[in-house]
Amino acid sequence: MLVRTVSILMVAAAVGFAASPPSYQRDIRPILQKQCQGCHHPAQKSAGLDVTTFNDLRKGGRRGPGFIAQKPDESLVIKYVTAAMQPRMPLGQPPLKTEEIDLFREWIRAGAINDSDAAETTTSAITEPSVYHQPPVITALRFSPDGNTIAVSGNREILLHKADGSALLQRLQGKAERILSVDFSKDGKLLIAGGGTPAQFGEVQVWDVASAKQLRSATVTTDTVFGASLAPDSSRIAVGAADNTVHVFETATGKELYKIGNHENWVLATVFGLDSKRFVTVSKDRAAKLNDAASGAFLENVNLLRGELSAVARHPKKDIVVIGGEERYPFIYLMDRPRNMKIADDTTLVRKMERQDGAIVALDWSPSGDRIAVAGLSPVVNLYDPETGDLKASCKGHAAGIYSLSFSPDGKRLATGGFDGKVRIYNTADCALLHSFVPVPLAPMQSGGIQ
Repeated sequence: MLVRTVSILMVAAAVGFAASPPSYQRDIRPILQKQCQGCHHPAQKSAGLDVTTFNDLRKGGRRGPGFIAQKPDESLVIKYVTAAMQPRMPLGQPPLKTEEIDLFREWIRAGAINDSDAAETTTSAITEPSVYHQPPVITALRFSPDGNTIAVSGNREILLHKADGSALLQRLQGKAERILSVDFSKDGKLLIAGGGTPAQFGEVQVWDVASAKQLRSATVTTDTVFGASLAPDSSRIAVGAADNTVHVFETATGKELYKIGNHENWVLATVFGLDSKRFVTVSKDRAAKLNDAASGAFLENVNLLRGELSAVARHPKKDIVVIGGEERYPFIYLMDRPRNMKIADDTTLVRKMERQDGAIVALDWSPSGDRIAVAGLSPVVNLYDPETGDLKASCKGHAAGIYSLSFSPDGKRLATGGFDGKVRIYNTADCALLHSFVPVPLAPMQSGGIQ
């Protein structure tokens, strides 16, 4: 269920919750997700407290249980958010609104009932590495800025490999069942990931690469999130969601800054402009929208509406994007239109490239800007010259769909991954296959098990 707006909270407070007491799932959990989980999650239990599930909140931290049912004034959560105990929470952020504190009080007074789905109460961090009997579908991968490492999605984890697949360096285990996007900061110190557990929550993760420690985790919505991107200055993270919204977080704290609701269908990909002040979102509603990164304000539509969109990538040195989706054509657009028009037209169209053999799922622009890689439901990755639209090479070897790709920092290699669970590294000059590897450690099948 979606987070309620402040106006609804105010109405609930005004009527004294006469109709029904507050709900943990509907009213309390969204506040915890937005205001508290940045510091109190499984990988960073500030004061020993994790608030990502009902049971964790009830257990509390070093100061004791988080709440005492039917006794709000004796509950630690109330004492900290009202500053009856110091430091006031959320730490370093504006205090909770009166209506939000009242929701906590009334929920505890009514017995602090857990009405969340049974599955939600068990979604805690994974402490044991995932065990694989076959390679999982690869939904995200990215070269590190120095080109020495590649991050690859797994089940409840991100795997860091040497770029040629010769060694598994780290396994970054988190809470989200699926990782659907990854991105490095420009200096390579941070790795962000977006994903979640289907029908339960979406999650944004921030990792310190050197220590392999999760710095922050923020959960939003009741389903996975898509297309996480990090601003070039590392200040903000943007993700799309299946509830037609876009969420933007402060990287340093994990705090959600704002939510955008100007799309009419799932938002599947995001990308920031060069100066980090704007970003583009693409959606199944067919629109590529330009937004102000400081406020979230809608600026204008970038494209003429055609088919559903699922992928976007930006030129490394210009505010130009390539978009694609179900229509199978990659389109190159300027982020800024010559005239200030807030309707979807083709004023900004630079080039329409040839139709692919399947819907487009992944796009990437080479670091020099001289190649665009296009992948999707076809088992082939095509490389194009963006200046002419000419096909330069086709990378083959996959047996089915390709869901993620990444150019190396020097532009000489292209990593791809998808349905068959293998990472393939190609030479971008001629698409010769350089390396191929399964990124997860495979356990032997049990005797008598299904083969």
